[in-house]
Amino acid sequence: MVIFMRDFVAEMGQDQTKQQIEKGLKLYQSNDTEKALYVWMKVLRKTSDPGGKFRVLGCLITAHSEMGKYKEMLQYSLAQINTAREMEDPDYLTEGYLNLARSNEKLCEFQKTVSYCETCLNMQGTTVSLQLNGQVCLSMGNAYLGLSVFQKALVSYEKALRYAHNNDDKMLECRVCCSLGNFYIQLKDYEKALFFPCKAAELVNDYGKGWSLKYRAMSQYHMSVAYRKLMRLADAMECCEESMKIALQHGDRPLQALCLLNFADIHRCQKDVDKAFPRYESSMCIMSETGNRLGQASINVGVGKCWILQKEYDKALDSLQRAHDLAKATANKLCILKVHSLCEGIYRCKEQQEELREQVVKFLQCVEELELYCGMCGESIGEKNQQLQALPCSHIFHLKCLQTNGTKGCPKCHRSSVKLGFV
Repeated sequence: MVIFMRDFVAEMGQDQTKQQIEKGLKLYQSNDTEKALYVWMKVLRKTSDPGGKFRVLGCLITAHSEMGKYKEMLQYSLAQINTAREMEDPDYLTEGYLNLARSNEKLCEFQKTVSYCETCLNMQGTTVSLQLNGQVCLSMGNAYLGLSVFQKALVSYEKALRYAHNNDDKMLECRVCCSLGNFYIQLKDYEKALFFPCKAAELVNDYGKGWSLKYRAMSQYHMSVAYRKLMRLADAMECCEESMKIALQHGDRPLQALCLLNFADIHRCQKDVDKAFPRYESSMCIMSETGNRLGQASINVGVGKCWILQKEYDKALDSLQRAHDLAKATANKLCILKVHSLCEGIYRCKEQQEELREQVVKFLQCVEELELYCGMCGESIGEKNQQLQALPCSHIFHLKCLQTNGTKGCPKCHRSSVKLGFV
């Protein structure tokens, strides 16, 4: 009788925990974030149910991620993985390690992200945890992109897309398409950089009736960046304004920072540095608050370009040095390469030959390390807007080279290839 009563009380406690978690979710979905956090924190303090504790920590992780409070997100992720270890359940462990990976990704700790993702993929869970593998591959792809390891990033994105297609997971497909847009922005294939977020926007329109508006905001932001690179500045501004509107409505601080950075870059492209500078400053305030060091590096590059436009070369070099230090701290080799390229141009204008030679050597070293060249023609990739194409092995070439020479085999790894890769 005592055992029965104890089990009955435990079940009652679990039901109450579940109800309170659902109450918090409804508040959160109606943009009443503060009340939702209050409800969830109360549950976290009172519940003795490990499953309920794990779920409420998951809610807190998501909320703090969207608010850009990445350090708090990491703390809740660590608490969640400890709860999962106590439960000794591989499905909970997989989800916990995925949240640890995401937290470190947001904080630009890309090597740690890759390590946690590999742990997830090695877990022997049930079909529940296997369904998370697509999200794991997406996070791993984002981390490799943060490290400028482009082939591994592309392999991870292709795996994530396969999981999305096999499980008919349109939300995951939408997120992968946005990441692929960012991938091709960095490699300067602006047609693909626009194609993938446009595909994401189509998915939102066709399937996203019940989705969070963040998916629409995300696709519009990535479209805006691609339009800017293509110098379609009116379209870029329109998409960025729509993304910013949603970000403001939902208190999405990280997206607000990205939109402000893109607004600044649009004004810089219009050579209106007086409008660009305050937007860079506003973006920097949020990026510093959230801990997005790679975003801060991008801001400093943009500010440096503005000073170059005004021929204020010493100020430009100061900004570019800050960008270099941030990029080095996050191990982002592409940003370091961009800094050397811009510094090379400045020293050429200043006719400082010794410094110029130093920047040229460092630039070429970066190109060699990144392997940013076409394996067919030997010319560089990512130096100017060119159409690119990946083979099924994920090695990337100029599209024109593949069309000219055919695709019987990859010149880099010699794997046979009868058709071009999807991405």
